[in-house]
Amino acid sequence: MDTTDPKYFRWTQWIFLKLYNSWFNPETNKAEPIERLKYPKHLELSGAEVGRGVPTAPRPESEERSETADASPRRAEDSAPYQLQAARRAYRDSKRLAFSSEALVNWCPELGTVLANEEVIDGKSEVGGFPVVRRPMRQWMLRITAYAEKLLADLDTIDWSDSLKEMQRNWIGKSEGAEVHFTVATDAGSTGYQPDGTGKALASSSDPAESTRAALPPGRLPGGTGRLPVPPNASAPVITVFTTRPDTLFGATYMVLSPEHRFVDPITTPEQREAVKQYQQFAAGKSDLERTELAKKKTGVFTGAYAVNPVWGKKIPIWIADYVLASYGTGAIMAVPAHDDRDWDFAKKFGLPIRDVVRPTLLKSSQPKQISYRVAGSESGDSDEVFAVLEDGSEIRISPLTDKAFVDCDDTCVSINSRFLSGLRSPEATACIVPWLEERGLGKKTINYKLRDWLFSRQRYWGEPFPIVWKKDANGNPYHEALPESALPLLPPVLDDYKPTPDGQPPLARAQDWVNLPDGSVRETNTMPQWAGSCWYYLRYLDARNDGAFVSGEAERYWMGTDTPKSKVQSPKSADLGPGTMDLGLKSTTPGVDLYVGGTEHAVLHLLYARFWHKVLFDLGYVSTPEPFFKLVNQGLILGEDMQKMSKSRGNVVNPDDILVEYGADAFRLYEMFMGPLEMVKPWNTKGVEGVYRFLGRVWRLFVDEKSEVEFEQALTTAEAERRRELLDFVKLSSAVQDVAPTREQLKTLHTCIKKVTEDLDGLRFNTAISAMMVFVNEAITWESKPAIVLREFLILLQPFAPHIAEELWEKLSKVQSPKSKVADGGGTTLDLGPWTLDLAYQPWPKHDPALLVEDTLEIPVQVNGKLRDVIRVPADASPQEIEAAALKAEKVQPFLEGKTVKKVIVVPKKLVNIVAA
Repeated sequence: MDTTDPKYFRWTQWIFLKLYNSWFNPETNKAEPIERLKYPKHLELSGAEVGRGVPTAPRPESEERSETADASPRRAEDSAPYQLQAARRAYRDSKRLAFSSEALVNWCPELGTVLANEEVIDGKSEVGGFPVVRRPMRQWMLRITAYAEKLLADLDTIDWSDSLKEMQRNWIGKSEGAEVHFTVATDAGSTGYQPDGTGKALASSSDPAESTRAALPPGRLPGGTGRLPVPPNASAPVITVFTTRPDTLFGATYMVLSPEHRFVDPITTPEQREAVKQYQQFAAGKSDLERTELAKKKTGVFTGAYAVNPVWGKKIPIWIADYVLASYGTGAIMAVPAHDDRDWDFAKKFGLPIRDVVRPTLLKSSQPKQISYRVAGSESGDSDEVFAVLEDGSEIRISPLTDKAFVDCDDTCVSINSRFLSGLRSPEATACIVPWLEERGLGKKTINYKLRDWLFSRQRYWGEPFPIVWKKDANGNPYHEALPESALPLLPPVLDDYKPTPDGQPPLARAQDWVNLPDGSVRETNTMPQWAGSCWYYLRYLDARNDGAFVSGEAERYWMGTDTPKSKVQSPKSADLGPGTMDLGLKSTTPGVDLYVGGTEHAVLHLLYARFWHKVLFDLGYVSTPEPFFKLVNQGLILGEDMQKMSKSRGNVVNPDDILVEYGADAFRLYEMFMGPLEMVKPWNTKGVEGVYRFLGRVWRLFVDEKSEVEFEQALTTAEAERRRELLDFVKLSSAVQDVAPTREQLKTLHTCIKKVTEDLDGLRFNTAISAMMVFVNEAITWESKPAIVLREFLILLQPFAPHIAEELWEKLSKVQSPKSKVADGGGTTLDLGPWTLDLAYQPWPKHDPALLVEDTLEIPVQVNGKLRDVIRVPADASPQEIEAAALKAEKVQPFLEGKTVKKVIVVPKKLVNIVAA
């Protein structure tokens, strides 16, 4: 299967159209066809009413600069029907799961392409070292954020490792908090804060409420405590921030906007405009990673503007800094330097005020004792004393404070310097402040996610073309439309030059005949990313030759559905069991792909994207399961013999070809599975290959005649390469391999192996399954008579591990075949057999007989005065009296009983005997 084959990517484009023609309905919590989208009332008015002034459709903040949204006509001379049509189109396009928007990207003018964050180093391209700038570009986005909660919740329904689930949870990054509105100050009054360059905390407020710290019950709204906030100016810009700690609003002493925030230019004062512009250019040359995790120093510039802190009415300065990203949250933060490390560093560097508003209060000790903790901006003795309340109700004083940020605040902390919140524990303060903000229109309770909408377009030649065309309305405003499904697959044009155009357009723009259509519309020239084809390939495996659908409903339900018997597979050599089918005895008990083996590097990209696509297809009724992969296992890395990751630079790479030449594919394959647990990191050891190679040699000798083997090896040294395969016919089976009924002990050995190998395969414990087969071979090689029926079942177990040697021995063993389908051992035990004519790989998997695994005898340790002296064998059904008698007669026990009197004999049935003698 090739994801670049037009027969394949036709369906990738088809799935994109399903995303484009769908929206997420929050009422039903699922994707629905765009035709079911409900329009706001003002978009359902009559044409006459629209003509008298219908407002254009509201746009999400993430699409402020969207070309699609900008298509809304605003000119008074527009006709009413046209205005309504354009407004409805803009609203509809703003709700699609696949939508067009402007996004900040890493643009390299020299390379003419967008670079991923990891491809930018110190503001330059990794390849060539060319300057890279951050600039907005029109991109196609997928609204994965609509599925954030589903992607989180459904992690509990799948069998993945806890660590991998946690990686996805952290990537999605659910946070519960509040949106808070800060109005930009428009007057030149007192700011309340004047940076003094020291970064010290301000003195406590003189507000009477500060000293009383009267605790309010959880959720109770204070009435008139402290000064009311300044009423918002209706004409002034309002900056919205998201915070997980609204109870620390009184500690917000400044604001920070991302350099790309849409309010930066409007609010910057003339005196600061040049400094702000230079800083924006500086920040544009850094990737998100360089601005956050890799940033060693805090940088920023004051805009000259101030915002009003909504809870106490004072003005706080507005800065821009690159550690705030436009792509996260609202692109703006309220800085609480006393309780946030980044804000603390920034405030200390630029001399911004620090206000301590949270302190710990609860000790986890029943004994009064002093505790010490560290609070940002507070030096010893410069803050009011607070009390720490012990669990038993007694009180003690907290020790002096030191100069360090205190950022770990939970329900053991109390609000201080926060007027009506002072004295409340953190959860109570949050429960109080959020409704207080909501009543006054200053904020609201909100859930936020780190997850961003998926930037789904690339400016390069390779990648699936978007089945989208752009058109213009009567006013020249661009809008997009989807191609009909009959136009798929949309093939890329043939190009001689695969570089972007000189003006930065994607390579497809070079093909003017392909781009410009006869009706005046223009094809989309961006292409889909490499993730597109890999988002759904597992579904195509189910029905790879279907030209009428990406997968038929019948095939999808058969392979992916819950409790669906997966008992038949296509096989051209299975005529014995019917036309083209054979019974494998398999049954699915899990929804989706039963087992996915892959590395953790896919955790937050491919796996997350595939889950998103699958959930959309599930909502639209194209698949029957809500999750694509039920069980997922991460395989461990195989290191070099020096315990380092294999690398050409280290010279520790193991060439598989060399191993195959010397030991063969079976030994190589077997050793990789025998090295240790699948998920463990393991060092390579060539001597280990020699060990499993010797095991395969014992398997071979278990079956074949030694004399014929010697003759084969002698002939092999002189034979030409093309005749060597024929020489294998010289090797004969051992005369000990016979078509005879197995003994009960032989069946017990076989069924013990069947049980262990089957259980270990189910648990992906390949190394211990191989150990079980080694035990079987060691036992079977000692048998004088080797029943062919037992050896054939062993080969079925060996085949997944060493298919080549197993197939070769199977062919030879098939010549010693029993005319019966069942072989009895005289004790009633039988073996169900498939026909010899069926290939080994398609033989039904053996099942163990529990009755054969019941032990006939038990080994019982015997102690004398608590010390082990012997181990005896007794019948499994022996009574305690019989076990006691056998223990007293044990030969190795007798010397320790001479001259002593047995006081007591303790018998633990089937486990232990302890003789007390004195």
